[in-house]
Amino acid sequence: MRRRILLLSVGMTTLVVLAFAVPLVLLLRSTTANESKDKARYRAESVAYYVGERGRTASDITAYIDGLSDGPGKISVRMPDGSTLGTPPPGGVPAPQQVPGGGYGDGDGDHDKGPPKVGDANYRDVSGGLTVDVGVGTPSGPASVCLYLTSDELYAGVVPRLLILIGGSLVVLLLSIVGAELVSRRLARPLEETAGTAERLARGDMNARAPTTGPAEVAKVGSALNRLADRIDEVIAVEREAVADLSHRLRTPLTALRLQVEAMGDQESAEELNTQVTSLERTLTAVISAARRPQREGRVPHCDAVEVTRQRAAFWEPLFEDQGRELALDLPEPPAMVRASAEDLGAALDALVENVVAHTPDGTPARITLSRTAPGVRITVADKGPGIPLGAGERGRSDRGSTGLGLDIARRCAEAAGGSLTIQANEVSLTLAGQ
Repeated sequence: MRRRILLLSVGMTTLVVLAFAVPLVLLLRSTTANESKDKARYRAESVAYYVGERGRTASDITAYIDGLSDGPGKISVRMPDGSTLGTPPPGGVPAPQQVPGGGYGDGDGDHDKGPPKVGDANYRDVSGGLTVDVGVGTPSGPASVCLYLTSDELYAGVVPRLLILIGGSLVVLLLSIVGAELVSRRLARPLEETAGTAERLARGDMNARAPTTGPAEVAKVGSALNRLADRIDEVIAVEREAVADLSHRLRTPLTALRLQVEAMGDQESAEELNTQVTSLERTLTAVISAARRPQREGRVPHCDAVEVTRQRAAFWEPLFEDQGRELALDLPEPPAMVRASAEDLGAALDALVENVVAHTPDGTPARITLSRTAPGVRITVADKGPGIPLGAGERGRSDRGSTGLGLDIARRCAEAAGGSLTIQANEVSLTLAGQ
């Protein structure tokens, strides 16, 4: 999200900069050309005044032109007699035109006084550049001064200005990137936190709440998500209490049934029915306990897999000793928190260890190994028995005379904890997500 906002902002700023930069480049180019024309005109007029003074010979003018090295352009002069002094431009120097009020050499004494008359500058585009032509009146007649500028000389001052423009554009882009980064962080951070809250709610953590800060629209989304989480909490609480109340109500007729069973004359039938009533009572107790477990209240269950594994191994150790078995443990020292309750994980481990006890000969050793993985932990129960038959993980299926529910219980525990159950010939692995 932040990257998209940043790219969008930089793209829009780039378009704006280009929209202003292109006309500015054209304007700078035109301005530079006009300034070069003005300098060339001023230089050509200076030469024209020198040419128009009395007593200037062709040698004087040639020496004067050769001495002008402090400015751009090549200067040439076409004299009244048609000769050309200096280096002419491509296409030559145009024929001199009569300068209005030039008056040199017309016999009128008043016209022989004052500076020579200089005409208006005339600009011509020639191959590879531009010429500035200035006419001037001389005692011998009109002359023409031509100053030739190449394209490089015409636009000589545009490069520094373009560099300044490019530098300014880069500064604007840099500022836009910094501003876009600040804006994207302000927008994206609350959205990322809200998305994280939604993921936690999806995993069952009903204590998760989204931030209500940031832009108004983002804060509104966070508030709506929080109200939804509160409502889910309420629904779960009502469902939990309804299940618990229903289970408690069933205890009364169950107690009456037990009393009737005990009053039966047939003791053999009474004992059989009493066993069934006891099983039903345990089932009701389990339902009540499940209804009031932490995850039903909207809190993600968790436990220390190392501690639970050590406790269950201690529980089964006496039976292993009686059967001449060795139960080895390979557990890490630090705690390994997983997304499962201690009761569920203990039941899953009991089911796996019970499979070893029930389906391997006495004296068969077993090993419980707990290792850390990228998502969480892996608990492996391995033995050296005949191996687990194909399809043993299916619920209710058993080829050895049992109920076939043990591996299914372990599988459901692993899947509820965000993991999986892996069955191989002589080992079963539980993969659980970390807390």
